[in-house]
Amino acid sequence: MSSAMNDEKAEMGHVEQTMSNSTVDPKSEAYNNGRSWGDAAQAILGANAHAPVIVSPEDNARILRKTDIWLLPVMLGIYFLQQLDKSTLSYASVFNLAKDTGLVGYQYSALGSIVYAAQLIWQPVSSFMLVRLPVGRWLAFNILAWGITLSCMTAANNFKTLITARFFLGLFEATVAPTFVTITAMWWRRREQTQRTSLWYSANGMTTVVGSILSFGLGHIHSHLRPYQIIFLFTGILTVAFSAVVYLVLPDSPTTARFLSHEEKILVVERLRANNTGTETKVWKWTQARECFLDPKTWFWFAMIFLISIPSGGISTFGPLIVQSFGFNQLNTILLQMPFGAVQMLATLGAGFAATHFKLKFPVLFALILPPIAGAAALLHIPRGATHKGALLGAYYIISFYPGIPPLIYTWSSQNTAGHTKKTLTTGILFVGQSAGNILGPFLYTTDQAPLYRKGLTSSLGCFAALGCTFLLTAFYLTVLNRSHATRRTTMGKTGVLVDASLETTKDAAAAQQANGADFAVNAFDDLTDKANEDFIYVL
Repeated sequence: MSSAMNDEKAEMGHVEQTMSNSTVDPKSEAYNNGRSWGDAAQAILGANAHAPVIVSPEDNARILRKTDIWLLPVMLGIYFLQQLDKSTLSYASVFNLAKDTGLVGYQYSALGSIVYAAQLIWQPVSSFMLVRLPVGRWLAFNILAWGITLSCMTAANNFKTLITARFFLGLFEATVAPTFVTITAMWWRRREQTQRTSLWYSANGMTTVVGSILSFGLGHIHSHLRPYQIIFLFTGILTVAFSAVVYLVLPDSPTTARFLSHEEKILVVERLRANNTGTETKVWKWTQARECFLDPKTWFWFAMIFLISIPSGGISTFGPLIVQSFGFNQLNTILLQMPFGAVQMLATLGAGFAATHFKLKFPVLFALILPPIAGAAALLHIPRGATHKGALLGAYYIISFYPGIPPLIYTWSSQNTAGHTKKTLTTGILFVGQSAGNILGPFLYTTDQAPLYRKGLTSSLGCFAALGCTFLLTAFYLTVLNRSHATRRTTMGKTGVLVDASLETTKDAAAAQQANGADFAVNAFDDLTDKANEDFIYVL
């Protein structure tokens, strides 16, 4: 660990020399590109990068409000469309997609998994692109590409053409969630990140509600196109149109945002100082990459997202078919997905609020895993039949608490990882785990298991139980790391106990900053990793 710290601080020697001027011209190359070895924020702050400025509660609230107004609607729209586009397969399955296209055996399951196989292949490339390319424009390109792909899927009429289209859909969608984690860490304080992540992730539930109504309506259209073809075409064209909005509105970083003045950019950057995670840098650092792979935390996050993605992949692909097996017709099956989405939204937003209020992640995550365990166990034991429809639906809806877990894992990982290369690579590994779990999940739920789906539900139950244990183990390890950092600070003659200002309310953040005195986040914009920066505080 000391070797990694020395490597990190040696790399920063170049930065401290080039940033010696007291101010930086807003029109300079350094300001516009942020391509120094340090964080892009140094191009804004100049020599003040190591001199904290207290942001008043009024300015804090104003900048936060402006950031939310400009970024959140666009992010919600993107995530809504991504989930809607992926969910078209499950809606299409109710409208006889498998029969009309001649799908047999595991072919329908393969269509659900291939999206995540493509994401698994593309995640390393996507992580590298996030470091090297402008975030907003890279995202806009991928949205345009997957919208075109989904529109073309209307012409797919057999397994080969369907799986090809689904592969490219997954390829272009692979960049969305990692980019969102990066954007969230780049723009909001750690206290604010959990609720914002929960908000954009809750678009999954919104998609289930709106998508069910949309599919119900589109399913009544009579034309030479089949209902599922109309669904593909409509959602694809909608996505293509929205890509233009993303290109025009979403900025690449706080230092290049056109909706902020130069003074406001300084305030945005200073607000983020307490995170000790920086904003961004366009330089790939191999020392940080090495630390990422050797850090046990990285593999804790990987295990978490893999374990939750196995049941997620199966249930999201086979959910409508599971409900249909309770004895409902096609259109009623579609409409009965709406409560599932509503519970999902409430669980996601409620968990985000609780984690923010208590400034803890692991107790909320552990509480969230209990309802899915109960729901999966109930579905395994309740007999199928008309007299048990209500109980079966109730158990199915209880399972829908699980979508509240991934956004907390995203923010837990992001909040506990610093150094732009390490942070981006960790996010990439996280989504490799997500893709791997989603690939496996649909194959555990197969059409020949109907109506009980015993194998799939049993595997989901096991994953939920293992996930609860992983939460507790990770919390213990983070506690050990915090004690180690406190010891290092004391040895260096610094304050042993620091107040994590990034988790405080807007009102209390300034007081927390003053309480930390001269030791407050002096290394915040040096692009150090969490292990190399002794001032870093891990969030439990």
